[in-house]
Amino acid sequence: MHAHSCSHHHHGLGHSHDPQDKHRHHSHHRVPEGYSKRLLIAAAINLSFVAVELTYGFISGSLALIADAAHNFSDVIGLLLAWGGAYLARAKPTDAHTYGLSGASILAALANAGLLLVATGGIIVHAIHRFWNPAPIDTGPMIWVAFIGIVINGTTAWVLHRDQHVDLNTRGAYLHMVADTAISLGVVLAGIAVMFTGWLWLDPVTSLVIASVILLGTWGLAKESLHLSLAGVPKHIDRQGVENYLASLPGVTEVHDLHIWAMSTTQTALTVHLMRPQCLTDDKFLHDVADELEKKFNIQHPTIQVERGNNPVSCRFSPKDVI
Repeated sequence: MHAHSCSHHHHGLGHSHDPQDKHRHHSHHRVPEGYSKRLLIAAAINLSFVAVELTYGFISGSLALIADAAHNFSDVIGLLLAWGGAYLARAKPTDAHTYGLSGASILAALANAGLLLVATGGIIVHAIHRFWNPAPIDTGPMIWVAFIGIVINGTTAWVLHRDQHVDLNTRGAYLHMVADTAISLGVVLAGIAVMFTGWLWLDPVTSLVIASVILLGTWGLAKESLHLSLAGVPKHIDRQGVENYLASLPGVTEVHDLHIWAMSTTQTALTVHLMRPQCLTDDKFLHDVADELEKKFNIQHPTIQVERGNNPVSCRFSPKDVI
């Protein structure tokens, strides 16, 4: 049963029209202080470590160390993509790009996932080759370099921990760093095991375990970023809840042409048609609905079309199957 009263004192729409509301509109979506700087510092530290890890991987003959270096390098790219996405998201709208360049953050997340999948494929191929052609390993450098990796990856994960909720890219970078810490520990343990047992097959096995960890982490990132790039409803949004809320608004008899999509990895947009036959639309109604959509559903950019239903021809977007 839909509400027909046009009173604003209904479903939380009775708060006063505070001119300051527009300044609060994006307050809890602001990027944390020093966020970009932390991403760049983390990328620089990890790039230095990749150089060390690759060098000693080749010197010691450890594929596990080289695999870990490949994973760390893909994480450097991930950090740079997160930084680039955050930078581009601040670009002002233009005549050519009316939303600015905020959508670049979704493309960055998709590129990061693709890069990780390619890197993983290379590791798996080399690991399988190593099973048939075992190579001698100098376990000393393998253990010490991987131990340094635990410290660097662990520290980077700790630094990014408070930023992980900023957007999809940063969460991806944070999760990779957590996985890297565990992987570096695995390389240390594999090095110690090879040193004491002489079982060279432990090195490619460790590489395959690393590859599996990367694949598991990347699959979710790839799936979500592809979903967002196809204008899918972001997974944190309750679409049915949004529709129910809009249908319950004062005077609304019908909700149609509801679309919810990601403008970026941090911002969500909505467009909808509301039928209010008995009500004259005013700015306060629109302002209050926009305010509630942000508070309740984390939707920052709603566009609402209100219809009186007094046209003999009904809205062509009324049917559910019409886009």
